[in-house]
Amino acid sequence: MTEPILKVQNVSKAFGGLMAVSDVSFEVQPGEIVGLIGPNGAGKTTLFNVVSGYYAPTRGKVVFRGEDVSGMPPYALAPRGIGRTFQVVKPFAGLSVLENIVIASFLKHPRRADAEAHAWRVLELIGLADRADVPAASLTLAGRKRLEIGKALALEPVFLLLDEVVAGLNPTEVDRTIELILQLRARGMTILIVEHIMRVIMRISDRLVVLNFGEKIADGAPAEVAREPAVIQAYLGESAA
Repeated sequence: MTEPILKVQNVSKAFGGLMAVSDVSFEVQPGEIVGLIGPNGAGKTTLFNVVSGYYAPTRGKVVFRGEDVSGMPPYALAPRGIGRTFQVVKPFAGLSVLENIVIASFLKHPRRADAEAHAWRVLELIGLADRADVPAASLTLAGRKRLEIGKALALEPVFLLLDEVVAGLNPTEVDRTIELILQLRARGMTILIVEHIMRVIMRISDRLVVLNFGEKIADGAPAEVAREPAVIQAYLGESAA
């Protein structure tokens, strides 16, 4: 069996007396799309922030490609191959779409010409090449979401964390984003995604990890997880379970 690209080992994260994530463990295999789901307040964003280096775990470890990266900041994780998007997209509004991607491209391409060439390849991939010269502030929500993905891709990650990249989009835009995510996986990328829209998460995920009140309550194939009484209860209430 291949070595997991990511191991989350007994991770807990406390804020004062509040335990937001409690003793969570799971693994992600190379090339997988793993969905991280749960009701509001379940601890998904906190766990996401621990994996991506924005929080250090209170207890436990995060192991990426065999290396203990627990508590390493994002600027140390990016060169190792971890990129992420944010639920609230904040492009450099005064810069062009191309310039937004160029900034991220400098991580692996220090020369301006190389960074621009790489940025153009990213724009072609995410479907924004025709908007390269417009201010990022002029993009629609769907465009800003794509730009957010593009900035993460410009880092050339092997492991990509996607935080609600289809929230607020119309059905056509959702389908285009699903196609992009599947295209990234086809290129060999491993993806951990937080998403509330169940038709999306069920369609694209190889496995689901379910949190509730900071604890993992299920981990498995989407169809199996959807039948778990604990998952049904967490989403729909005790009477449904």
